[in-house]
Amino acid sequence: MLAIYRAYHFILKCIVIFIGIPNPLLHRNRDGLTAAISALKLKKSSNVLLVTDQTLHQLDITKTIITALNNQHLNVTIYNQVLPNPTIENVETGFTLYRHNRCQAIISVGGGSVIDCAKLIGAKVARPTTHVKKFKGLFKVLKRLPPNIAIPTTAGTGSETTVAAVVNDPLTRTKYAATDFALVPHHAVMLPELTISLPPHITATTAMDALTHAIEALLSINCMSFSEQRALAACALIFENLPKAYTSPNNIDARASLLEASFYAGQAFTRTSVGYVHAISHQLSACYNTPHGLANAVLLVPVLEWYGPRVQRQLAQIARYCQLTSIDYPIERQAEDTLTKIKQLLAYCQIQSCFTEINILDIEKLTRSALAEAHPDYPVPFFMEADECEGIIKQVTATT
Repeated sequence: MLAIYRAYHFILKCIVIFIGIPNPLLHRNRDGLTAAISALKLKKSSNVLLVTDQTLHQLDITKTIITALNNQHLNVTIYNQVLPNPTIENVETGFTLYRHNRCQAIISVGGGSVIDCAKLIGAKVARPTTHVKKFKGLFKVLKRLPPNIAIPTTAGTGSETTVAAVVNDPLTRTKYAATDFALVPHHAVMLPELTISLPPHITATTAMDALTHAIEALLSINCMSFSEQRALAACALIFENLPKAYTSPNNIDARASLLEASFYAGQAFTRTSVGYVHAISHQLSACYNTPHGLANAVLLVPVLEWYGPRVQRQLAQIARYCQLTSIDYPIERQAEDTLTKIKQLLAYCQIQSCFTEINILDIEKLTRSALAEAHPDYPVPFFMEADECEGIIKQVTATT
């Protein structure tokens, strides 16, 4: 069976090599926002669906985007009901609004949840008779989405550049991903001022999400030169700028750097996929609504320590690139310096080390679901057994 998994991973690698993965057109700052809207090439008075969540809309985070759209004589239909873990119903409701208002484009303003929901709304527009569940897995869309722009308000998920969109099914308490080249947004706009209002805790956990993307991309057996360079650059930007943004929320340069890091990490893992940190964290989000970035932040070190000496080369590479170590140290010490840096960052940002919500009776099911997600889709460097996965979940379960 493991040989079959590796054959599958080789096929995925060949797809990246010979077909390639599209990149969104990247725009920065207010002028970039204007250019991105112009690039949609919509007629005056066209209707645009703006997808966001209630909190961002109430905080007027969307005001800048609405004004820019109105300045180009476009009408805006707002859908602001996206949940932190977007549901199938969110996607269907957004699609109904798009169709009812005869919209011609989709603008997403928010974190990964909002952008993922907008991607799947676009998939429904492209394939209106297909149920959202049918998009699960690889290449189930295969049609161009309507013109769209992704504007991240958190520096973490990298959804503005990835081929994936994750959705939650509350009825079955499962979370699954759709993966298709068509889901890469056409345009991405970085507006660091939109991230200033993020609370420090959210700033930290979303940045740790991006760090997890970068590290799991490096660990993937499908990691090649482009992903490696993007992942290393993301690590360096996060190590340097997360403490600045955490303690000084108005530091616009640090905010811009974290957005850049999230974008780079997204480019890296969308070509390599992720690993066991994500496989487990997705189950916690589906079962307990645990925020995705927080789940990744808590699980990152336990999973890396489970790998142990088997990933020393990659962790040492991070340490050298990010100048966390001395090139004279043995590789074991260099790898340990990376783990130490991650632990220091987690402590600095006051991120918890375990979860109170995990029910000990759920651990066996969480393990089965996590490994079913990881195998065969994630090109992990080494395979995890059920008892090892259970051990990691127990390690992050709070005892009473």
